[in-house]
Amino acid sequence: MQKKIISFLLVLFILPNTLVLAKNNEGKNMKKIVQTAGRNQLGDFAPDFAHFNDDILFGENWNNQDIDTKTRSIITMVSLISQGITDSSLKYHLVNAKNHGVTKNEASAIITNTAFYAGWPKAWAAFNLAKEVWNEENCNASNEKEKYANSIMFPIGEPNNAYAKYFIGQSYLAPISTSQVKMYNVTFEPKCRNNWHIHHAKEGGGQMLIAIGGRGYYQEWGKEPIEMNPGDVINIPANVKHWHGAAPDSWFSHIAVEIDGIDTSNEWLEQVGDNEYLKLK
Repeated sequence: MQKKIISFLLVLFILPNTLVLAKNNEGKNMKKIVQTAGRNQLGDFAPDFAHFNDDILFGENWNNQDIDTKTRSIITMVSLISQGITDSSLKYHLVNAKNHGVTKNEASAIITNTAFYAGWPKAWAAFNLAKEVWNEENCNASNEKEKYANSIMFPIGEPNNAYAKYFIGQSYLAPISTSQVKMYNVTFEPKCRNNWHIHHAKEGGGQMLIAIGGRGYYQEWGKEPIEMNPGDVINIPANVKHWHGAAPDSWFSHIAVEIDGIDTSNEWLEQVGDNEYLKLK
């Protein structure tokens, strides 16, 4: 009975969509949590309890940065699982933990560790909810990929595993033509870009990029980045250091056309760092 009461209160006073996130006044990389569930549900019936729930539990406790919000989310996960509360209230806090940076691997390790102290059946119940929460991310990613694929005329192709070490993020490669003129559709997920690199050649050589979907960027060493949108064409001379990839908030695809030349080769160089890349719009 006690567990049911606790579970009921957690569901009642920690409802989804009542947790509002906003930048804190100090401008630090953290967010202020504002809770309204207590007043929305019990403002007239139990105003003191609503005050304690919204202003103290969440307003002060959850915004206290003596421990960061990710750590506080983990502590809450462990506390609820240990009590055997594995209903929608736990799922809400699993979502909250995920939103504050707890990865799928971390969640699995947290629940596994808790199982040794709180009990195996509780862990099984928690894992059933955790699978739903962290698999949503994979489903969303798959849906976004499919939606984007339907918006362009060329196939996205397969993960570009052969060149993955030269990219930050996930890219895909689809051969368009492998005879006469070699052409490939290269697709970048949001924030994906390749390293700085050079197409070397003694004569001729270089590359042409034809944007066909999404939004991306091309940049030559020492010059400003150029935004690329469908229909834009970039001619890259041989022996010029450059990079290209998606915008931070958009998928991007371009046809890469290899230009014939003498003694051609590719040289892969350093990564395009976040400090410069994330300045792009």
